Amino acid sequence: LDFSLPSVLCLGDCQLQTPCRIQKCTTDFVSLTSHLNSALEGFDLEFCKALRAYSACTYRNSKVCRGNLVYHSAVLGISDLMSQRNCSKDGPTSSTNPEVTHDPCNYSGHTEAREHQGGEKTHPTTYLFCGLFGDPHLRTFKDHFQTCKVEGAWPLIDNNYLSVQVTNVPVVPGSSATATNKITIIFKSYQDCTDQKVYQAVTDDLPAAFVDGTTSGGDGNTKSLRIVEKVSGKYVEMHAKYIGTTVYIRQLGHYLTLAIRMPQELVMAYEESQDLQLCVNGCPSTERIDDSGHLPLPVMGQLLPQGGAAHPWSVYTLETATTKCHEKMLVKDIYFYSCVFDLLTTGDANFTAAAHSALQDVEALHPRKEHWHIFPSNGGGGVGKGSKFFVGLGLVCLILLVFL
Repeated sequence: LDFSLPSVLCLGDCQLQTPCRIQKCTTDFVSLTSHLNSALEGFDLEFCKALRAYSACTYRNSKVCRGNLVYHSAVLGISDLMSQRNCSKDGPTSSTNPEVTHDPCNYSGHTEAREHQGGEKTHPTTYLFCGLFGDPHLRTFKDHFQTCKVEGAWPLIDNNYLSVQVTNVPVVPGSSATATNKITIIFKSYQDCTDQKVYQAVTDDLPAAFVDGTTSGGDGNTKSLRIVEKVSGKYVEMHAKYIGTTVYIRQLGHYLTLAIRMPQELVMAYEESQDLQLCVNGCPSTERIDDSGHLPLPVMGQLLPQGGAAHPWSVYTLETATTKCHEKMLVKDIYFYSCVFDLLTTGDANFTAAAHSALQDVEALHPRKEHWHIFPSNGGGGVGKGSKFFVGLGLVCLILLVFL
């Protein structure tokens, strides 16, 4: 009866009535505020402007929506929010065109802006992950896993927005294994979002600032680029909001680790001359230690007597290295086997923490949970062609365990 009575009263003129557009008011308010960050300066100002725009929209619809419960709930909600945020009823309002409010230095808002302007849906942003740790183990943007020599300075990333270079030094005499003791990152100048910023970390000097002494780039309010120190001298994060990129750098023992997440379209924005990027194309074949499965493992070619160490300087046997790594990592994936290899190669227990934190960084930054773990067998799924050495390493471990 409630729905039919108005139709009777309209006597055929209902099509001339203006529909209640409270849903449009609410949608516009959400668009105006979805990109705002309450932790940043200027939040209250922008939020109040959006609230006043919301209030004005409800006022324009007050007559046609007077019997609509959603409308009355919205009016009460606006009043409550204005009180909570100490917003005055009079003052500037936000534009109801959502694309005007999108921060050009916020990469996550670009897709929404393009959708609004073009009137069609775009594909969600695809993010890629790359990591480097140990002596050194590389996980590329394609989720291929490799172990490389790459002694000296090598580019991990070199595109139109970002350059990352690492320097690796030998870990122990008589071994081709190296580890990272220096990382240089260049955030390239981008529109009005940031000037060029250079960051450099070396062993025992992991600063919480760029080379010029600043801790952020861009406008002081938006901070489109910033450094966050998580553990003094041991762990920093860099958040480049304007290119949707996050970088983690850690020092564990005497060496550095790096993990990065970046949008695919920016990863691939480079010239032909910039094709030497370890994160994009992996290590050159001449620099690969794993060599498609034939890794010169310290125990390769000999069966150690029980209690025998892999090298004179190593205090670990296969059994004790396996036990040590299992304390930190319960899942026997490539990070676990990297840990075993590093302990047998170097005897340095800090490499256990490096492998463990590298996996934690994957879980924090890699966009696809089903790809976090890569297992040393074809049956494990997700194994890149650069991961074959771990199949060999796993087999060696199994054979040795039988004889031990």
